[in-house]
Amino acid sequence: MKRYFITAIGTDSGKSLVSAIFTQALQADYWKPVQAGHPRDTELVRSLVSSPRSAFHPEAYCLGHPLSPHAAAKLDGVEIALSKINLPATSNHLVIEGAGGLLVPLNDQQFVVDLADKFAAEVVLVCNLYLGSINHTLLSLRELSRRLPYSNFTVRGIVFNQGPVPESERIIEQHCPYPCLLRIEKATSVDQTLVAKYAAKLRRVLSNEIED
Repeated sequence: MKRYFITAIGTDSGKSLVSAIFTQALQADYWKPVQAGHPRDTELVRSLVSSPRSAFHPEAYCLGHPLSPHAAAKLDGVEIALSKINLPATSNHLVIEGAGGLLVPLNDQQFVVDLADKFAAEVVLVCNLYLGSINHTLLSLRELSRRLPYSNFTVRGIVFNQGPVPESERIIEQHCPYPCLLRIEKATSVDQTLVAKYAAKLRRVLSNEIED
């Protein structure tokens, strides 16, 4: 079964939307290992997915404040331990949603990207398009490429969100060694219909990789 780790170039980049699209496309299970603040992303993704085969697994850590996980954990009087974050029991494909960007700290030593490494997942980088996003995207891609030789994860590709911004997308793709899996346009509302539309597009891209 496939494991996809959905991360992004920053906070509020559209990870939950992309996670919902992947979950719907693969009829996969969904899991957010570390949640910081409310409302919970698990509930948002659940509301956007119509697949009856998808299960939504509880967080390993559900923290009370919308901060970096290491800071939220400190306020809650706990310390996030990577050793205590274990894959949920499932025989289905699994979509794992990160928190913030790659180098958001979980504790004083470890980062969100270390979750992808632990679970040997295929990383999908969500690149939302705004002034400054080229720099943030290319820095994130360089960090993934730097870690690849000594990590367990692979990089499946990128997803552009909040487009189209043709010139930004062109220059990012020119310097990106990974394929663009999906382009998500700006939308006035996000619902199950929108998710299903993009899930159908994504399923065609991933058709050679997944089994029903």
